[in-house]
Amino acid sequence: MNEDRIANFERMAQADPTNEMAHFSLGNAYLQAGRHAEAAQSLERCLSIAPEMSKAWQLCGQAQIGAGWADKAAATLMKGFEVAASKGDRMPQQAIGDLLRSIGREPPKVEKPVDEAAEALRASGAFVCQRTGRPGTRMEHPPFRGPVGAWIQENISAETWKAWIGQGTKVINELRLDFSRDRDQEVYDQHMHEFLGLDPEALVRIRGAATAGQGR
Repeated sequence: MNEDRIANFERMAQADPTNEMAHFSLGNAYLQAGRHAEAAQSLERCLSIAPEMSKAWQLCGQAQIGAGWADKAAATLMKGFEVAASKGDRMPQQAIGDLLRSIGREPPKVEKPVDEAAEALRASGAFVCQRTGRPGTRMEHPPFRGPVGAWIQENISAETWKAWIGQGTKVINELRLDFSRDRDQEVYDQHMHEFLGLDPEALVRIRGAATAGQGR
């Protein structure tokens, strides 16, 4: 299945070299297949087009570490940490910090750590978006049914969800997704989870907690 995804994303990247989502998806697929050098190259192309994409900095540094390029990874991750901090992308920022520590480097200092600012806001009673660490508007209803939709309502601001809708439209158009195909729906969901900072372990916890709650 992953080889089919790789072939599909390779065609998309070759057909439109300016399509940052194709390069991002290709790099992510290479990374999942353990093809670290190729993953790093694709993600570097993505960043040359969209340098504000925090998640791409994270995955690019991860791929460079996997390829054995520790010094190059350190430079990538340092820059990515600053980009994520400037945007308030809390989850990629934390992941990048962990990657830096894994190669013996400390993350750069930022003027106002996102976590400290978020805690102060929560103490004031404000709704704080878990993805960005910034205050926002709580959604009145879950964006869709199920435990993940409920988690999004509880943890993601309406502003961040609106930003995903814009990004998700781009994903649909640039990757030519057709929701009549189950695999295309899975690709869309994967991008949504990555945008919101939901890794596979978090998804397991969310779904497991919902199942446990139903059993009571």
